[in-house]
Amino acid sequence: QVQLVESGGGLVQAGGSLRLSCAASGRTSSNYAMSWFRQAPGKEREFVATISWTGGTTYYADPVKGRFTISRDNAKNTVYLQMNSLKPEDTAVYYCAAAATIAQAMAIKTCTYWGQGTQVTVSS
Repeated sequence: QVQLVESGGGLVQAGGSLRLSCAASGRTSSNYAMSWFRQAPGKEREFVATISWTGGTTYYADPVKGRFTISRDNAKNTVYLQMNSLKPEDTAVYYCAAAATIAQAMAIKTCTYWGQGTQVTVSS
């Protein structure tokens, strides 16, 4: 079992920045690919970004490319999501997830572990 706990959400004005953290504990977590997903009110959960367990490969959803950066520190078992130039449409609950491969980590159905989510609200 792997437990994931997100933090760092909050209220920010449009154009501002936030950094989300996802701390992993339990079974060896450094071998998992990690992702961030988000779910806005009334919408389905969607993929945001993913990173391989080495950190050498990353992918981003088109709406966040160039604004968000995913990174990880395996020594701390923590994954980060740096969010810059935030827009009101980025408002959502952000979830981190873990999967055995980066391909699996990009799909909701194939992620093995999930955090409880952290709220990000961007005001206009």
